[in-house]
Amino acid sequence: MAAKRWIDGDETAAEMLSRVSSERPFLLLPPLHRVPLRVGNVVELAGPSSSAKTQILIQAAVNCILPKEWNGVHYGGLERLVMFIDLDCRFDVTRLSEMLKHRIMEPIGSMYDHEELYAACMSRFLYVRCYDSLEFLATLKTLHHRLKREKKMHNLNMQLLMIDSIGPFQWVDRGSTFFPLGSHNRKCLSLQSISETVVQEIKKLLLLHPLIVIATKEIVLDNVYGMDEAKQNNYMLEESGGRSITSSTQRLPYREFMPPIWQSFITHKILVRASDDLLPIRLDQEHSLYFSEWLLPSLSFQDKFVVKDAGIFIVS
Repeated sequence: MAAKRWIDGDETAAEMLSRVSSERPFLLLPPLHRVPLRVGNVVELAGPSSSAKTQILIQAAVNCILPKEWNGVHYGGLERLVMFIDLDCRFDVTRLSEMLKHRIMEPIGSMYDHEELYAACMSRFLYVRCYDSLEFLATLKTLHHRLKREKKMHNLNMQLLMIDSIGPFQWVDRGSTFFPLGSHNRKCLSLQSISETVVQEIKKLLLLHPLIVIATKEIVLDNVYGMDEAKQNNYMLEESGGRSITSSTQRLPYREFMPPIWQSFITHKILVRASDDLLPIRLDQEHSLYFSEWLLPSLSFQDKFVVKDAGIFIVS
């Protein structure tokens, strides 16, 4: 019957766009605002330590768990569920709480009588911590059933699946071989098979749930930004072993360590890094300055942003 109603339906293009945008809204917020992100996208947020990667995840999470409107006050949120998988085991829930409270108080100036809104928003944030690759795989394999349960409980769809960060167990897995419990006839879990299984399980989730996946990745930046063009080309040729490389690879200022199956799986890639400069906000206050750059799709400019109590703001 649902299929018949869909076939017999009659709507204008404007009505169709309005319906789709409400059912599956884009994620459009700084510093990810240059390219609208939609369900099915897999975004890699790469950057060195202390480059505001987790802050960007928190900003996106707050935007999703806030409602569009509450008691006549406009918040512009998506009112959707968010799943945060913490592989670094360093997530600070107080930072999420503080940013959410700032967003709630921004239009009204006080948290008075808005504890109910705060509690409702926090209930939409789902958190899982994993200490090794086997726990991560177990989480992904059981995630479909949990998402179904949470959707039924909240009567809301999941919008974001966040992984902070992808690849923290790579160096342990590289020198280890795991055998599944209960049988020695099963395939051993090597580094390659773990990566393949992670990608396969996320693909299954994307088929069953309209999600945007954002994964952070900690990298070590090479000193490519300060090189002239000739030195940079020589550097990239050395990194590729003298083989021909694509233009997108030439612009990577770090050594890629994730397996090819993951690299081919992601649809968007963003590089973030901290600047040595401080941006004066007031006479008695300065904020660290950060840069973001789209590598996939490749854009020819960088955005500057700062992290304040209320969130991330683009600097012109």
